[in-house]
Amino acid sequence: MQTDKSASLFARAQELIPGGVNSPVRAFRSVGGTPRFIARGKGSRVWDVDGNEYIDLLLSWGPLILGHAPDAVVAAAREALEAGSTFGAPTEAEVRMAELVTRAFPSVELVRMVNSGTEATMSAIRVARAFTGRDKIVKFDGCWHGHADGLLAKAGSTGLQYGVPDSAGVPAAYAGETLVAGYNDLDSVRRLVAAHPDEIACVIVEPIAGNMGVVPPRDGFLSGLREITAEHGILLILDEVITGFRVAFGGAQELYGLDADMTTLGKILGGGFPVGAYGGKRNIMEMVSPLGPAVQAGTLSGNPVAMSAGVATLTALAEPGVYDELERKSAILADGLADAAARAGVPIVCNRVGSMMTVFFTDRPVANVSDLGLADKDAYARFFHAMLDRGVYMAPSYCEAAFLSTAHSDADLAAIVAAAAEAFAVVRGS
Repeated sequence: MQTDKSASLFARAQELIPGGVNSPVRAFRSVGGTPRFIARGKGSRVWDVDGNEYIDLLLSWGPLILGHAPDAVVAAAREALEAGSTFGAPTEAEVRMAELVTRAFPSVELVRMVNSGTEATMSAIRVARAFTGRDKIVKFDGCWHGHADGLLAKAGSTGLQYGVPDSAGVPAAYAGETLVAGYNDLDSVRRLVAAHPDEIACVIVEPIAGNMGVVPPRDGFLSGLREITAEHGILLILDEVITGFRVAFGGAQELYGLDADMTTLGKILGGGFPVGAYGGKRNIMEMVSPLGPAVQAGTLSGNPVAMSAGVATLTALAEPGVYDELERKSAILADGLADAAARAGVPIVCNRVGSMMTVFFTDRPVANVSDLGLADKDAYARFFHAMLDRGVYMAPSYCEAAFLSTAHSDADLAAIVAAAAEAFAVVRGS
């Protein structure tokens, strides 16, 4: 496979951009090799600058649920752009988007648009602190909520799991306001709540973990969080930046019958454009300026191009049968991958919820970040490159998700499984 142009661009980029990329995982550090510089995409496929064609299972890390450049979304964005790219003033598209979000998520009575998932989670936590008058928050080891300082915390060494900075530049005192629990471990949450009575403003969680690979919640985990938080006056924030409109039109809340206090959204919401949103119960969201004292503002929030593309995307997703068809395709792919691995004699676990899945190279279930540590990341790197060489683009990291879109055909699925059969053989023979 020819990669000269990508290699040349990467060399130029490294002279100008930290690591040569604008988001770390794109640098291929986890898997090695040369990042592919993408030139264009259409439907289920992308083409790099060297002309190589790939079936895309990355889909820009999840937002492109209709595939690349769907006609209706392109037309909506073009029409909006021709009318003006940004105004710093209200537009009708914002109202239409808010109507769609609140209809899809009954727990969201008021919603505020922002420009990224990080901005959404950061803002939701600020509002939770303002509403409760408390400072501490609980997050879960292995869950990612963006790169705001207070969220870049990992589990410390003490029994009470005070957060310690997970990035240079994050003050230890700030990370100390973040308490870190174990995903799928309700007892760890109970211990934190008991140790910090009346101090915790919110618990924030990915209802389906997507950033340690796809890790579903165990039975009773999410409902247990709802019970604990309600009992102690703690707000429950569901980070549905990935799962919102992905696992169901109403996200994980629809799938599992949940009632969150606050919700964060992004990715699919923008139809391929930068976007985020946070919302929740009316009395909580009335803390947000200009109604209340919690300050949050943004010049490009509710950008009309992103809102129009998002409205077109959500309108298409609301059509009958869309999620049933995504489920059918996803089951075919997951089963095909599992069967191909078994025939190659390579132990894997394929975690899947709806149209998001991860292949872990391990023979043990993966239910938390400790289990993830047992997965063979070098085997994934070999698998990744073998798939790339066979025209399938996946996440360049062993702890991320693969995604399907409505644009993937049954022929695409068959091609992916055939490529995987050969790639598993490469892994076995290494």
